[in-house]
Amino acid sequence: MPGSQMELASAERVFGISPVRGRWTFIILGLLTNICMGAVYSFSVFKAPLVELWGISATASSLPFMIALAFFSLFMAISGPWIKRWGPRRVAIIGAVVVSLGWLLSSLSTNIWLLTLFYGAISGAGVGILYGCPMALAAQWFPDRRGFAVGMTVLGFGISPLLTAPLMSSLIETIGVMPSFAVLGGVFLVVLLLLVLPYRMPRKGWRPPNWTPPVCNERPHVDLDRPAMLRTGTFYALWGMFVIGSLAGLMAIGISKDFGTEVVRLKGALATSAVAVFAIFNGIGRPLFGWLTDRFSTRAAAAGSFALILISSGILFLWGEGNPVAYFIAFSLLWMNLGGWLAIAPAATAKLFGSDHYVQNYAVVFSAYGFGAILGSVLSGLIRDIAGSYLPVFLPAMGLAALGLLVALTAFRPVRSPTPRQ
Repeated sequence: MPGSQMELASAERVFGISPVRGRWTFIILGLLTNICMGAVYSFSVFKAPLVELWGISATASSLPFMIALAFFSLFMAISGPWIKRWGPRRVAIIGAVVVSLGWLLSSLSTNIWLLTLFYGAISGAGVGILYGCPMALAAQWFPDRRGFAVGMTVLGFGISPLLTAPLMSSLIETIGVMPSFAVLGGVFLVVLLLLVLPYRMPRKGWRPPNWTPPVCNERPHVDLDRPAMLRTGTFYALWGMFVIGSLAGLMAIGISKDFGTEVVRLKGALATSAVAVFAIFNGIGRPLFGWLTDRFSTRAAAAGSFALILISSGILFLWGEGNPVAYFIAFSLLWMNLGGWLAIAPAATAKLFGSDHYVQNYAVVFSAYGFGAILGSVLSGLIRDIAGSYLPVFLPAMGLAALGLLVALTAFRPVRSPTPRQ
């Protein structure tokens, strides 16, 4: 029996039900896996204790988060071909071990540079290795509703701070900031390994019964491999829009608690609770924008996202100081739109460039996320240190959102046929 057929048969034996029904199990496993990985979004809970512990600046305290997201993006690109070669389970096991090792080693850090190495580089690399595995499963098991399925899978990454931010805050208050890294690393190691062991791909060419691929003006006539994709202008438009969407959202996530305490003047506990609330919207954004991409088009979903980013950034810049209502509304929208781009981009990659080379292609598209993470973290930290406030951060966010909206409406073009090789 060929390997792909063995995997399908194995999946049926494990779950004891048909592939059509059993495929939803992979969505649940992927969602829970993403909840563990998404703990990286709760790093703002660590920032104030680290500043107090080591006496570092706002820019320096953002380094582990920035590097974690950069290595996340880098290793997503590096590990993309591994999934097709070795299968999602083996790659996911490697990623789970590396993620947990990074958290465990972080507890041994004695300065921000070691924490940046352990938490940022090692744990971030592990997230990058693991992240593509549940997404690839969702995309392959749900060709009939790819955007929604991927959105539901990465929903876990978005809602993770709802669970992990209060847990981290409680751990820090109880046992201290550095021991908290060790406890979380041990928990992640056990839970992640249990979640990824059942991962299986369907056989090549598998489709749900009574379903045929729709004819769509965003679907290429044949699937594009990575070199062919890179020869299209559509790739660069999508990549640039993903950078802008990521930058605005990650800036908001990185400064959420600090903006609440410093600018809005909330108490620390309330600002921590706000991060958990924002995580709900981050999670909602993923299936919502995945559905919008499926139902309408990449252009419509992207334009709607940039319009909301522009509005929410303007609200914060003009009325954010001392205004809890503006804070909750605008940050909820920004978190939702970051979640939205983590559904728009993978769904659009499959929709625009095809599914045969989806894992390798999206690994390249996802590099935009890392680029946005670096820009967003550096920009927000520098503006805070220079201006003494986080309010001016949202001026460049407004300008970039306007640029993204312009690209979505004027420069973005669907791929209608593969670029011929010279």
